Parts: sequence; C-alpha cells; structure tokens
Amino acid sequence: MIKFVLSIFLSVCAFLSFSSFAEKTTPNIVFIFADDWGWGDLGCHGHPYLKTPNIDRLAKEGTDFHRFTVASGVCSPSRTAVMTGHFPARYNIDGHFAWVPSNQRRNMPDWLDTNAPLLPKFLKKAGYSTAHYGKWHLANDMIPDAPFLTEYGYDDYGSYNCSGPQMFVHDDVKSAIPFMKKSHAKKKPFFINLWIHEPHTPFHVDPKLQKLFPDLPEADNIYAATLYHADLRIGQLLDALDEMKISDNTLVIFSSDNGPARGSPNSPIALSYDSATGPGYGIGAAKGITGGRRAFKGALMEGGIGVPFIARWPGKIAAGKVDKTSVMSAVDLLPTFCELGNVKLPKSYKPDGMSQVPALMGKGNPLRKKPIFWKMSAPWPANKSKPDHWVAYAVVHEQWKLVLNKDQSHAELYDLVRDPLESTNRADKNSETVSRLKILLQKWLSSLPEKPTGNVFSSLRKN
Repeated sequence: MIKFVLSIFLSVCAFLSFSSFAEKTTPNIVFIFADDWGWGDLGCHGHPYLKTPNIDRLAKEGTDFHRFTVASGVCSPSRTAVMTGHFPARYNIDGHFAWVPSNQRRNMPDWLDTNAPLLPKFLKKAGYSTAHYGKWHLANDMIPDAPFLTEYGYDDYGSYNCSGPQMFVHDDVKSAIPFMKKSHAKKKPFFINLWIHEPHTPFHVDPKLQKLFPDLPEADNIYAATLYHADLRIGQLLDALDEMKISDNTLVIFSSDNGPARGSPNSPIALSYDSATGPGYGIGAAKGITGGRRAFKGALMEGGIGVPFIARWPGKIAAGKVDKTSVMSAVDLLPTFCELGNVKLPKSYKPDGMSQVPALMGKGNPLRKKPIFWKMSAPWPANKSKPDHWVAYAVVHEQWKLVLNKDQSHAELYDLVRDPLESTNRADKNSETVSRLKILLQKWLSSLPEKPTGNVFSSLRKN
C-alpha cells in the first residue's frame, strides 16, 4: 500500500511539474501581418520621417531579422503560405482573390480550401484559443458564398475582404484585446492573426494624426499619418500585454505580406473606394520605400518579397539584436509556431517550410538547405515604368537566388549573402549553378497541380 501511494504521489508530482513547464514554455502568439508595408517604412530601419515608436520598441526588445521573405509579391498568395506552410502555387493561388470571373480566368480557386492543412486548426487542436482580426483576402467580399473564418479553425474573428459582415478597418486591436483577456482568464494560450490594413489603399487617414506631420508634402503627410495610426494600435496591444503581465510569455511578430505599392510618378492624390473598407485616398499617396531593395509590390525581386520581420519574446529571443544572415520564409511560420505550441503535426503533412525556432533563438543559418520557390504572373519584356517587375519564377537555395522570365528564356543569378540588394547578375560566371537551380525549379513546377481542386468554387461561376 505504501508503494502504491508513493507511486501515485510521484505520478501526480510529475504531471504537475509537466503542466507547470508547459504553461511556462508554451507561448501566446500574436502575428501582426501588415499590408504593403515596405522594409524601409520603419523608424528603426532609418526612415527619414515616419514615426513608428511601438514597432521600434519591438525591435529594441526583440530581434530584427533582415532576411525574411514572403511567398509572393502580392497579398493572397502570401497569406496562403502563412496559413498552410505551403507554397501558394500548390493551391493555384498565384494572385490576389478578386471577383469570380477574374479568378476563373486566371485558373485560380475562389477561396482557400478549408480542408487544407491550416495553422489555426493545428494550434486549436493543441489547446490554443484562436482568433483572426483584420484583413482576410483568402476569399473576397464580392464572393458571398465563401466560407466564414470559423471554418478555418478560428474561435473568434472580425474581418474584411471576406464573406459576410465587414469589420470596421481600425477595430483590429480593439477586438483582439478582449479576446486575449478572455483566453488568459481561462488559462489557455492564445494565437491571434492580427492582419492590419495599413498601408494598403485606400488610406483611411485620421485628420488629427496628419497634424503631427505639418511640414511634409500632402502625399507624404497622408502616408506618415496612416502608418503612425497603425503603430499606435500596436502600442495599445503591447500595453495590454504588459497590463495583463503576460508579455514575457507572448511571442509578438511584426511583418508584412509584400513590399510597398507604388503608383506612377504623377499619380494624383484622389479619393478612392474599396467595397470592403470604404473610402480613402488612393495610390497617389503611396510613398513606401524598400530600404534599397529592388522593385516594389507585385515583383519577385527583393523589394517585392523582402519585408520587415521583427520578433519579440522576452527572455527567449535576444533583445536589441539585428540578424542579417538567417534565411527565413513565410512558409516557415506554420512549422515554427507549431513547434513552439507543442503541436504534433500529422505524418501526412509535408511542409514546404522548416521550423525557425533555432533562428529565433539566435542560432540561424545563412546558407539555407531547403529551397524556397516562387511563381506568379509577370510581363516579358518588362514594362518601362517597372523595369524589375518581369520575374515569373524564382528559387533560393543556399546563398543563391535564380530568377527567370515567364518562358524561362532569360535568367539572372544573385549571391544574396554578398549581394542582398541584387545589384550584380552572376549568371554568366556561374553557369553550373544556374543549371542546378533550374533543375530544382523544374522538379518543383512538375509537382504543382494544373488546376484547383476541392470545394473551392463559388456558385457564381459559369461553366
């Protein structure tokens, strides 16, 4: 009997010890995904006039990773990669979701398949409370029969660019804070996708905030006030974590879905209207910069896919560090978050990405062994107004990046370790490397489906 009681006692102690360990090491996760926020559009990245004190605070209290790329130069494919850990071309999502005839013409589905492997579903099964606040764009508000976000594994959401009611564009953090408090009161870890609107057009600028930048030209004034508004809301979220005393057990990441948008040099400053978010200033007020990276939104050069990535987890991720070498991709986020959340992924799931927990903890690798691939529509020859927006395919392996046009008749090669700004084409002097990367790309392309499959088509489609 004594041995039996002792055995039970030790088992209970072990269980309590494990539970305590899990509670301390399983972090809350808040992933802030901005929309068209350029790499250079931060105070901590040296912007000449933008004020981003709260994002700068994340960099001061966390690590600023300079070699993070998203899976596309435009919105919907980038978000697909975050949700699935797969390259978006596996779902025929090569561009943004638009109205049904446009999706059909481009051989795209009308929404992301709810049966795909999904990050919020994996985390929810592991005990997380899950929520999404802000932009969706894995369907569209013009597709009324698209699935609601609850079908993707979210316990709660408020969104726009989705079916159903559209959340007011600035209510993202206002919605997230009560969810955090409710989850914390239940002693459950939470995962929140906070996909903010800024600085996508239309610019829903607050006139009061414009007064903070009186000496700027009108377009720059609108842009600065718009981004400052987003930064203020991020500050409210950080303050709420502090007030709840859970900052030390919360991983907060700030990033962007692609590089900054740019209109033509003479684009007028005029009002425009978005069916999901309402009226605001149009592309004439887009003044985002890339920190010297080539091209802008819509391109597969680094200006289109190289975006901010700042991670803070006090006591776990180094504070005040700049990491210029760890090669990270949006397809890495699912395996990374799932490892941190103690998620046992199904054996049938094959991620295109890899866990970046070592990189977050300061042990990254500048030579990535697992290739990264891109595919999107791009004109050839390039338009004179956008000379770097011609790349239809790209592959990164180790230090090399190979880019090709749509018929693969032209290729350029860049050494991203020595030349992260893609200033020198090394294809002629490294023909063997070009050939090797082309073989990798062709093998990947041959694995992609010819057309979308599954329950991903609206009833509005015409056969």
